[in-house]
Amino acid sequence: MATRQPPNILLVMFDQMSALSLPCYGHALVKAPHLDGLAARGVVFENAYCNSPLCSPSRFAMMTGQLASRIGAYDNAAELNAGVPTFAHHLRALGYRNCLSGKMDFTGADQLHGYEERLTTDLSPSDFGWTPEWERPEKLQPWFHDLASVVDAGPYDHSLAMAYDEEAAGQAVRWLYETAGGADGRPFLLTVSFMHPHDPYLARREFWELYDDTAIDLPRVPSIAPAARDPHSRRLWAMYDRDEYAITEERIRRARRGYYGMISYIDAQLGRVIAALEALGMRDDILIIATADHGDMLGERGLWYKMTFFERAVRVPLILCAPNRFAPRRVAQGVSLVDLLPTLVSIAGSASSGTAGPIDGIDLTPLAAGAEGGGPDTV
Repeated sequence: MATRQPPNILLVMFDQMSALSLPCYGHALVKAPHLDGLAARGVVFENAYCNSPLCSPSRFAMMTGQLASRIGAYDNAAELNAGVPTFAHHLRALGYRNCLSGKMDFTGADQLHGYEERLTTDLSPSDFGWTPEWERPEKLQPWFHDLASVVDAGPYDHSLAMAYDEEAAGQAVRWLYETAGGADGRPFLLTVSFMHPHDPYLARREFWELYDDTAIDLPRVPSIAPAARDPHSRRLWAMYDRDEYAITEERIRRARRGYYGMISYIDAQLGRVIAALEALGMRDDILIIATADHGDMLGERGLWYKMTFFERAVRVPLILCAPNRFAPRRVAQGVSLVDLLPTLVSIAGSASSGTAGPIDGIDLTPLAAGAEGGGPDTV
């Protein structure tokens, strides 16, 4: 890749979006035209994975380039040590202006972790109230998942998550216009991080109506009786299932329909941000990265949500769209979210810029540029 001026970067994060539910990864039913557009013009990593299928550990691994086990990110109440450098710290050191709009599930006093601006609060609590009682693993927190979210799936006109995501997109659009007209000459990293398509499976009515119950695909692997499951899957059954609800084919279809509707909804929010880039003449000069923290099992094997290392929960979208920098292509090699930090550092400066602390990921720019064998094909 030829030496160029560091580009502006838009990092778009989705929550609980499985690559296996996206049309650009082969799903025949789901409608996500803006993500499709990025994929058609960009580099699609076909086998990208999160490193820990839970919100905070996955995001902390992504931001630091270090495995969750290395930095003690065990659950959603874990605190990312403020002394651990993130890609936001590295890019600031390389001359970038950094801004976050939306959620990143930070716990503790540091709600920036290298960002110099934050346009919204987080949606998750920043205190330690989500800490589980490790000595009583059978005791569940009152906020924890249960399959009522499957039973109650359907159209919805308004929710806190919708209001939050619309604010995150709106604030990002405002910031882009103000930044484009401002005197700050630094390149920027703008992160826009959405809540959707996280459960509950409630889709705004207009996006729910894009789909039909009878057309919705059922799980490829049907529900497995709890006694026949592996130990961890039995534990998940005990945590959020317990046969409290009858999960019929009709309910599975409606939950999946809600999930697909949420993907279409949040794709429309992404479209608002892309429209602003086009209006400002930035679209072709900016690097857009789209990814997610983890996926959703959506009833496969009788499992829902995340918290497992089966494919649907850990395989995430990863698209790098920068037509002036990378030709459109699809990359089959296995990659993961810890690769994002060294990739951003490489794009923002150079491989010789170095990184602070141990890094578990690799620079993906050679793969994005078409090189073969840009690193070990392992995750």
